[in-house]
Amino acid sequence: MADGTDRLSVVFAALADPTRRAILARLAEGEATVGELAEPFEMSLPAVSRHLKVLEKAGLITRGRSAQWRPCRLEAAPLADATDWLERYRRFWEGSFDALAEHLRELRKGQRNDE
Repeated sequence: MADGTDRLSVVFAALADPTRRAILARLAEGEATVGELAEPFEMSLPAVSRHLKVLEKAGLITRGRSAQWRPCRLEAAPLADATDWLERYRRFWEGSFDALAEHLRELRKGQRNDE
């Protein structure tokens, strides 16, 4: 990827799909094969493989090779990058809401003093 924003775009696009989020949730419990990951879904193995390719492109999973077994593993770094990005905005909005709450308290105080 050219820069962090492009990487984040790919990560957020991958996370936008509920099937891919479910796959990541399963992989948070430990590595699994494509067949194991496909079990809870009513879709073909090729469809699950396409989801895995999107997750792999985003860097959210890796696939190993152990003889015939190709386990998928969760990779936390891209999730940490996305969390860091979101955290900056959470702090901004939290500060804005705190300032608004303080302003509303001051307005209420003023109204009580006027009564």
